[in-house]
Amino acid sequence: MKTAHVKRAFKYRFYPTDAQAAELSRTFGCVRKVYNLALAARTEAWTRQERVNYNATSAMLTAWKKTEELAYLGEVSSVPLQQALRHLQTAFTHFFGKRAKYPRFKSRKKSRKSAEYTTSAFRFRDGRLTLAKMTEPLDLVWSRPLPEGATPSTVTVSHDAADRWYVSLLVEDPTVKPLPAAGAVVGIDVGLDHLLTLSTGEKIANPRHERRDRTRLAKAQRQLARKAKGDGTNRAKARRKAAKVYARITDRRRDHLHKLATRLVRENQTIVIEDLTVRNMVKNRSLARAISDAAWSEFRSMLEYKAQWYGREVIAIDRWFPSSKLCSTCGTLQDKMPLNVRTWTCDCGTTHDRDVNAAKNILAVGLTASVCGAGVRPQRNTPGGQSATKQKTPRREP
Repeated sequence: MKTAHVKRAFKYRFYPTDAQAAELSRTFGCVRKVYNLALAARTEAWTRQERVNYNATSAMLTAWKKTEELAYLGEVSSVPLQQALRHLQTAFTHFFGKRAKYPRFKSRKKSRKSAEYTTSAFRFRDGRLTLAKMTEPLDLVWSRPLPEGATPSTVTVSHDAADRWYVSLLVEDPTVKPLPAAGAVVGIDVGLDHLLTLSTGEKIANPRHERRDRTRLAKAQRQLARKAKGDGTNRAKARRKAAKVYARITDRRRDHLHKLATRLVRENQTIVIEDLTVRNMVKNRSLARAISDAAWSEFRSMLEYKAQWYGREVIAIDRWFPSSKLCSTCGTLQDKMPLNVRTWTCDCGTTHDRDVNAAKNILAVGLTASVCGAGVRPQRNTPGGQSATKQKTPRREP
């Protein structure tokens, strides 16, 4: 399989000087302001049944800079402001395509602080990155090298709640190529007791990163709650302390999922998973915290883009397929299968581990769907056997 070079983002931490931090903070504020102004203008035009595109908002930006009230927009690099308008255009494209909700305004306190620079707004030479409006290069921590000869096409600078500064360099990575074909296939059943159960019988433990740091997180949150809202300095310190605990949890979880997804993609040619609606599952109050900590959606996203990189296939089967209640040996469908039942014995005499059996059924239905293009459901009026329906297996867009 021949593919073009993959565009890949390499993220590095950096430590700005006071002047650089001030310049970037102003840029973040201007990016947010321009995005919100453009969204307000497009929303107002929408009420008049008019459509405003990127070119119109770009002309508005030029006019805004000439006003006395918004003259400060001209003090920062114009490229991140234009990129903010392009991101808004993309958000509306997804909205009109019914792939996303209506764009929301950016919040000064809650929204991600970031700015995107294209090639005209930065200089990258000999491993030194200098952004527009700055005289000194950023002090980057090169935790891993860029691909040999790679030149960034886009640079994104961000600042998180834990007071960490990051720069993300988008480059073409020629080292990412399709792997040699593998004969192995695997079905995956996700869970909470075990993060993943494979059709091979292997069970991968759930690290429960949030639970491991729950005491530390609760302590930091209590300290934050005690700070008066008017006490700016002390409250900011307490907020950063809580954010650092959240960041530790997130980083450890993401690292574990990356390693897990990479291993599965390298070892298997085809991976079959369930098309779960996690956003609905987290509405269950008793399980929401554990489901969020498991990060099933993030794991699926990693599987899909890594599989695309390396020439593998990920198949998502119908979420309503009764994988746990179906005997993977004879095809008999059980009437009920409560969550507290972890092992069960079929009428054919086979004793099943609930999760391993589900993973085997997920693999079988996924391979069938891959061959004939149909989702597979067991016949409810016939104890044995399986039948392919005419419905196509739903696949989530990447």
